[in-house]
Amino acid sequence: MAAARRVDLRRLLNRLRISFRQHQGDAFTRAYALSLSRRLPLLYLVVVIDLALLAWRFYDRAPLVLTAFGPALGVFGASRAIYWMPNRVGRRTIEQLRHDLARMGRIGGFAGLLFVGWGLSLYPYGDSNARSLIHYLLAVTTISGVLGLAHAPQTALRIALSIVVPSSLFFLLAGHPNAVYVSLVQVMVTVILLSVTYGHHRDFVRLELSRQQLMRRERQTAALASEAHMLATIDPLTGGLNRRAILDRLDREASHSKSGEARPWLALIDLDGFKHVNDTYGHAAGDEALKTISRRIGELPFILAHGRLGGDEFAVIFDSGLEGPDVAEAACGLVGTIRTEIPHNGASLRLSASVGLHRLSHEGVSGALERADAALYKAKDRGDGSVMLFGPEDEAALQARIDATRRFNDCALEDRLKLLYQPIFDVPDGRIVAVEAFARWSPDGVTWQSPATFLAIAEATRRTGELTRLVLARALEECRPAETGVGISVNLSPRDVVREGVAANIAAIVRNAGASPQSVTLEVTERAILADPRRAALQLRAFRDFGFRIALDDFGAGWSSLSQLRDLPLDMVKLDRALTAALPSDPGACAIVGMIVSLSWQLGIDCILESVESEEQVAAARALGIRLMQGYHFGRPATISEALAVTRREVA
Repeated sequence: MAAARRVDLRRLLNRLRISFRQHQGDAFTRAYALSLSRRLPLLYLVVVIDLALLAWRFYDRAPLVLTAFGPALGVFGASRAIYWMPNRVGRRTIEQLRHDLARMGRIGGFAGLLFVGWGLSLYPYGDSNARSLIHYLLAVTTISGVLGLAHAPQTALRIALSIVVPSSLFFLLAGHPNAVYVSLVQVMVTVILLSVTYGHHRDFVRLELSRQQLMRRERQTAALASEAHMLATIDPLTGGLNRRAILDRLDREASHSKSGEARPWLALIDLDGFKHVNDTYGHAAGDEALKTISRRIGELPFILAHGRLGGDEFAVIFDSGLEGPDVAEAACGLVGTIRTEIPHNGASLRLSASVGLHRLSHEGVSGALERADAALYKAKDRGDGSVMLFGPEDEAALQARIDATRRFNDCALEDRLKLLYQPIFDVPDGRIVAVEAFARWSPDGVTWQSPATFLAIAEATRRTGELTRLVLARALEECRPAETGVGISVNLSPRDVVREGVAANIAAIVRNAGASPQSVTLEVTERAILADPRRAALQLRAFRDFGFRIALDDFGAGWSSLSQLRDLPLDMVKLDRALTAALPSDPGACAIVGMIVSLSWQLGIDCILESVESEEQVAAARALGIRLMQGYHFGRPATISEALAVTRREVA
């Protein structure tokens, strides 16, 4: 039975110890220390005052050595009060605070024993009033200590036990007339105070846990907000501003400038040779080049902000203090920086750049971009890393283009459109086999513009589909291929080549005109195919399924590949005018054309030589086996009646 009671007692004491144990963790260590720093100095002040009162009361009653012990203990308490001042605690590290809390637990119990021992040692030297003061001050110290250490419950428990147990035993053994009652009151009050302390500590722990959880959520929210800000403003590849952020900055710079005040410059940069880097060294090399160039741009002077608009195009905002020659010089320095070799996996990447500059005005962000882009277009046209400033003559050209765009967008195309035709000759037979339709558009009904002028406007205004349908319908109406036996050739826009449903719509136009799709050749450019090769191939097959003939225009220019003759559903290729011009004098051009003709013949594809302007070109083409030709040598674009009336030519 005795052993069982001892086990139960140990379990009870263990549960009591666990209940009064402080919560672990760095956050709780700092929370405990900061809370105690607002209580301990006051608690030590109470102890110092109690010690001073007892020393004063027993100054002339007890031995001097015994009386002096109290003030000495008070000096220690005052030093501890200073040590625990909030401004001192707030500067300490977690390790120091953890050490302070552990040391406080040890000091608390020992100091309580010293205090009660000294007080009880004075007890025999006092009268009833002095002894009552000892009772009172012990009670005040116990209450203050337990309540003051509510956030250090183990220390509060040690102080309570170190004062209550010795004093109660002393009063019982000393024969005090009210010893039993005093001891019972002390024990009961102490138990109640410890219960209150336990409740305060439990609430403190719950509150601190809630606070820590709230702080974690706030940190998570801040991290998510920071990540969202990064995603919204930072280009993930280069680390600079993304398109949205640089345009927002451009808008702020434009709107915050006061009237009459110089405004910043916008520079649009397009990298020259970037496609070659990607194709030769891979996309990882291209990414490395973009990152390096973005970093180099950010390190240059006079730059307020920079960012990537997309692909290999950057936008830079130059300081408003620069004048035209200064900003051009700064842009040239930027081009020189971009030209510096970029090392990558043992290779040296080389790029250049073209730059278009425009000083911000009152035109807004879109207007500034449009003007800088116009300057960039001129710079790219000049090549060799050129820098161009948007000037007054560019503004005049831009306004003319804006006016033309507005007129094109607002007009009824059928009223502002006419067609001219150029014959396509079968030279050996000396006959016209087809005519190619060329559209002409007039903004005012007087002057007429070629597609080179207005086709870009048609694409910008999304009217290319309408334009194609009108040209085809009018060409069928004017040429009447079923009656004349002459086919017609019509150019498709890049949008027509990839837009779904176009094949069926065009087939319906041909049926409604009473013509056969076999009499219509649809010409497509390589640029239209390269925009989306997969969809373009599917669309061309759809045209072929309806019976249309397909011609690849301007073949042999740029990046033309002979594999297209095999992979695409083609009926003919139209050789580029550069090859035509070079045929009489350039053996290399003759070799290329001969190879194309040979491969086309094997694949069952016709070849047409366009832009023929001389008899020498005709002779060279015939020597290579080309039968079909067109150009000024045979007839300029004219009305259908004039085109069909072209005199048959004698050819060698």
